[in-house]
Amino acid sequence: MRVWVDFTNTAHVIVLRPLVERLEAAGHDVALTARPLSHTLDLLDDWGRSYTVLGRHGGVGRTAKARAAAERVRAMIGFGRGKGFAAALAHGSTELPVACRVLGVPNATMFDYEWAVAQHHANCRTADRVLVPDAIPADRLRRYGAGPGKLVRYPGLKEDYHLDAFTPDLELLDRLGIDRARSRVLCVVRTAPAYALYLGGSENAALPELLQRLQTAADAVDTVVLTRTPQQIADITAMGLDRLRVPPRAVDGLSLVALADVLVSAGGTMNREAAVLGTPVWSMFEGRPGAVDDALKAQGKLRQFEAPQDVVLERKAARDPWPFRGRDPATLLELALGDWLG
Repeated sequence: MRVWVDFTNTAHVIVLRPLVERLEAAGHDVALTARPLSHTLDLLDDWGRSYTVLGRHGGVGRTAKARAAAERVRAMIGFGRGKGFAAALAHGSTELPVACRVLGVPNATMFDYEWAVAQHHANCRTADRVLVPDAIPADRLRRYGAGPGKLVRYPGLKEDYHLDAFTPDLELLDRLGIDRARSRVLCVVRTAPAYALYLGGSENAALPELLQRLQTAADAVDTVVLTRTPQQIADITAMGLDRLRVPPRAVDGLSLVALADVLVSAGGTMNREAAVLGTPVWSMFEGRPGAVDDALKAQGKLRQFEAPQDVVLERKAARDPWPFRGRDPATLLELALGDWLG
């Protein structure tokens, strides 16, 4: 059968990749579409799958976002018409559920942060199925139209599924110029998704102070800063922090988080990947806390960043041998699409 999968942000490639690969292994014909944002296309290129670019990101403003979303919906309806799709899947795509509703294609949407209000009013009402972690209370989602008839709450975190059987690429450190037999601490910093509507263009005000601290500690700390936009690269470069590594394009973030001793991040998925893999993580996320992060904080697996001096720069304890054992992605795929694929 033909299945349509849409990617609208960098993390979605990581999250949906094992589901796509299982669909392909089962003999399904999978068509991929993508919106160019951050490193989404870089990761799709690295994966080696063909895809069709549709639409653009509308920026921070609500009106511009709505205009870009409407343009993308029209493009997606044109793409999907006559293709004979049996089902469609996305994580956080606002446009795929709307296009599929027009085209009559059964579709499932996934997300794990419940306070992206405008997005969820659109995708929950138009999707046929809504998958979220069971940490999110069902009553928080009813106002979006995700009632008992379409809401599916799965056990654990999405990271438990896409990290299953994961083994980090040890050679990544060599490519970044970091000694694998190092005695220094490896700190990874992830900048904010300032383009997200729920952050309104916010960049964490404490980030420059944190980077200055890491520059000063460079004799004892190797720092890699993972940015999201060219402007963030330019802003950090302008600070003259020559002892920090700022890759110009996407790198293997999963491996970097797994090998790091500490992560300081304004990202959601990367924070939770660190928590699942046992890497100490401080969250710089400035939006309203979601239920998943609240649960991780209660378990001591995620700490809230308050000031640069709070971050403990020390080597983490050795972990059990790889690969990581999580949850079977086939379970998640079955919950999302199973009955539509026969």
